[in-house]
Parts: sequence; structure tokens; C-alpha cells
Amino acid sequence: MASSNKPKSFTFSLIFLSLFLLYLILTCRLRPKHRELPISVLEKPPTLFRQNNLPVQYVTRQPKWFRLLQDEIKDKTLKVGLVNFNDVSFFDYVGLHGAENVETFDVKFPRVSDKITWKDLFPEWIDEDEVSAKPMCPEIPMPVFEEYEELDVVIAKVPCKKAGFGFRDVFRLQVNLVVANLLVRSGGSWNNKNKVRPLYAVFIGDCGPMWEIFRCEDMLLHEENLWVYKPELKRLKQKILMPVGSCQLAHPSFAEQASTLAKTTNKPREAYVAVLHSSEAYVCGAIALAQSIIQTNSTKDLVLLADDSISPKSLLGLRSAGWKIKKIKRIRSPHAEKNAYNEWNYSKLRIWQLSEYDKVIFIDSDFVVFRNIDQFFSYPELSAAGNDGYIFNSGVMIIEPSKCKFQNLMNKRFEVGSYNGGDQGFLNEMFVWWHRWPSKLNTLKIFGNSSHRDLSDDSYTVHYLGLKPWMCYEDYDCNWDKVESQIFASDSAHERWWKVYKKMPIELRQYCALTPEMNARIIKWRERAKKAKFSNGHWRIQVKDPRRLSY
Repeated sequence: MASSNKPKSFTFSLIFLSLFLLYLILTCRLRPKHRELPISVLEKPPTLFRQNNLPVQYVTRQPKWFRLLQDEIKDKTLKVGLVNFNDVSFFDYVGLHGAENVETFDVKFPRVSDKITWKDLFPEWIDEDEVSAKPMCPEIPMPVFEEYEELDVVIAKVPCKKAGFGFRDVFRLQVNLVVANLLVRSGGSWNNKNKVRPLYAVFIGDCGPMWEIFRCEDMLLHEENLWVYKPELKRLKQKILMPVGSCQLAHPSFAEQASTLAKTTNKPREAYVAVLHSSEAYVCGAIALAQSIIQTNSTKDLVLLADDSISPKSLLGLRSAGWKIKKIKRIRSPHAEKNAYNEWNYSKLRIWQLSEYDKVIFIDSDFVVFRNIDQFFSYPELSAAGNDGYIFNSGVMIIEPSKCKFQNLMNKRFEVGSYNGGDQGFLNEMFVWWHRWPSKLNTLKIFGNSSHRDLSDDSYTVHYLGLKPWMCYEDYDCNWDKVESQIFASDSAHERWWKVYKKMPIELRQYCALTPEMNARIIKWRERAKKAKFSNGHWRIQVKDPRRLSY
């Protein structure tokens, strides 16, 4: 009996020992212990630059953006210029604990005065002809650049009062211009050296860089509130050669410098572009526009974007007039009223899709060009004439086509507003930093209560506001026949448009034919003007326009 109990006792002991060992193993596995954080946590903490809150021993790899720079700039000590860090420790701020081969330079510059506002930089009007005085811009202080000539990277902490587009802040502009100038001067582009060193810019902050200065095509990395750029320095130089705002026209020397710069690069691809959508009301205007550009002996391409509302017959006439046709799908303006005149004006955004061109000058189809304007292709995006307040007029402007810019514009069109519901309001929120062209490049046919209705003979273009010339009789400007339209009336401007028409080939004139509806409208308002006995007396003019005889 005793011998039979021995195997049982041994078995129980073995089971007990096994259970005890299992308990020890599980206890050890579940016990809290020190461990390294996953790389993903280190590279993307909840706020990108909170890595410095972690114990130093937890940080096993440098952030992705820093490794990217090390890969781009191999086998050398990185010389880093720090902009707007002030007394903040750079290494603590970005979490670069234990980083090797990094030499930092705190870039010193006086902060721009708080008294300088955006309206000071972008006034509604300046004395372009310097009749009383030469226009001057407020000073935006810059560093002593000679002290920072051999940088590899410029890292800026971007000031941000309000994230998003449409944000106009003078200090933010100053920081962006400081970074741009440091890069151009350190890279050798400033002195037009044959060998230009590649340099890099890093922007930290919710607002990010100003995309008017730093192109999205040059962006290498974007993670949360950090951006890394490898700018094309010759293009960046064009930007910093411009005045700091529309407070001045571009300096006379700018065109010469830009021309010299262009000779060092491949021959630029450039074109004039217009857009027709939603109706054929402006087909005649687009034909006259193309012919007027050709009559000035321009050497640039002419590209017309047209949607499905333009008939095959009209497309034939537009091609004959000189346009290269590209078909597009129109884009609705999300902030316009239904059936408003500007409901589909966001179709103009399609011009940023013309990536086969380096630069295009957009011109509305109610313009006529009277002097060659090819020289204005030397200006960077976005250059235009002023409008009201600190905004530009988008009727004629130069842009640099880009797939990423187009996508960005499309992505932002719902959240970024427009003061007029159309493209002009939207573009002024997307491009708050722009460059002033002479008003003679966009001479608006509008006169208020002025009795002087003659436009300057040295105007490059005329923007025909109000009722269009081809919608009136050749004999006079029919804006005179309506009280609300008389601010747009000018017989001399009307006559200048018809001179372009008369130089057009006969076969193109049919596209400016007078329709029965157009003729009926003119007659109706002539009768009302006659009944009211308007003092301008245009209703007395005997009409001889031959188009009345052949609708």
C-alpha cells in the first residue's frame, strides 16, 4: 500500500513544481519594465516637436526630416541658420538630442515694426508716374547677410496668429523673406555664380511657409506642422528681387536682371491664355483679343481653354484667329449665387494645369492689347495690376502653372472665401503676396462721374467693362444709352476696339455678327434714351453699322 502511494506523491510534486514555474514565468512577463518607445512614436508624437519631453535615453533615432537632410547633404557638418528661435533652445525645441555634425548659427535681425500694416505694404494706389514723389515701401529689416554666407540649411520658426490661407501678417512675411534671402546668398545664386549649391529650408509652425515664395514643387517633406524644401534658387532670386509689396512697381533694373537670369537657364516656354465657358457670348471678344496680340508682333503661344458650350463652328473661328484650343470641364464657384454672372468663374483655375509652360499671362476675353507686352513674362507669379484696397485685379496676370498648385487651389476652394463670389476674391485670399504691374497694363474702361472719357494712348491694354463693343453698334458706345452703364461709356475706347476689328481677316468678322436679340436690345435702350432726352445725345447718331443688314 505504501509503495503504491510513492508514484502518486511524485506526480503531485511534479505538477506543483510545474505550476510554480509557470507562475514565475507569467509574473516576469507581466511585470512593468523599462522599454524603448516605438520609432513611430518618436518620429510622430502627438505634437510633432514634443520629442524633447521624452527622457533622452528613450530617443534612439533622429526625426525623419533630419535624417532626410543628412541623406541629402552627405559626409559634412551641417551648417544650420536658425531664424526666429530667439532664446529658445533649438535642440530642445526640435528634439535633436545627441545630434552630431550640426553647427548652428542664430540669425539676428530686428523685428519689423508693429506699426507697419499690410495696407502699408499693399496700398490701393501709388504714384506710378512719380508726379509728386517716387513711391517707397516701408522698411522690412534684414540680417547682415555677410555673416551667414556658408549655410546648408535654414530652419525657421514661423509666427502664426491664424493658420490657413488669406492670413496677412507682416512679421510672417519678414521671416519668409529672411529665409529666402539667406538661401539665395548662401547658395551662390545672388552673385550669379556658375555653380549654385543646393540648399534646404525647414519651416516649423501651424502656418507653414508662404507658398507665394516657396513653391510646392520644391517641397521634399510635409509632416503635420513641419515642411522641408529644396528651393530652385534662381527662381527664388526672382522673388526677392521684387519689392516687398505693391507699394512700388517692380524696379526698372528688375527686368534687366531677370533677362540675365533667363539666359542662364533653358529657353522658357511661355504663352498667353484665355478661357471661354458656359456660353458663346465672348467668342468674338476672344477672337479680337488674339488678333490684337498678333498685331503687336508677339512671339508667344496663344492658348484658349474652352468647355463644351463652345460650338465646333466657333472653335474653328478661334483656331483661325490664332488660338491653340484645349478642352476643359468647367468649375463652379462655390461662393457664387446660382445663375450669377460669376457662377462658373472658377474655371479660370484650369490655367494652372498648363504645365507644359513655365509661365502664362492670363487675359480676360473682354480685353484688347494695343502694345506688345511680351516683356512682362520676365516677372514672377503672381504679378498683376492693383484693384481696390490691397487686392489685385485678376483680369490680366502672370502665373506659373503647376499640378500641385492647381490641386491645392481645388482643395481649398470650399474653405477659403471670396469677397465677390468669383475667382478674383478667391485668388486674392490664396495669393496675399503679389507684385504690382503698371495700371496701363490693365486700363479699366470706367470713369465714374468724370467728363474726361479718353484713355491714355500709351495704355498696353484696355479692359472693356460694361456692355462690350461687339454688343453695340460700331457707330458709338451703347453704354451711353443706359444710366447705370454710363460710367463705362467712352467713344474713343470704343473706336479703338473697332480698329482692331477692321484689321481682322474678313472670314473672322462673321463671329462678331449682330444677332437679332442684340439688335433688339440696342434699339430698346436707344428709344428709352431718346424718350429721356439724354444730354449726351448719342441716341441722335445715325446708325450705319453694316452688321444690321446681315444677321
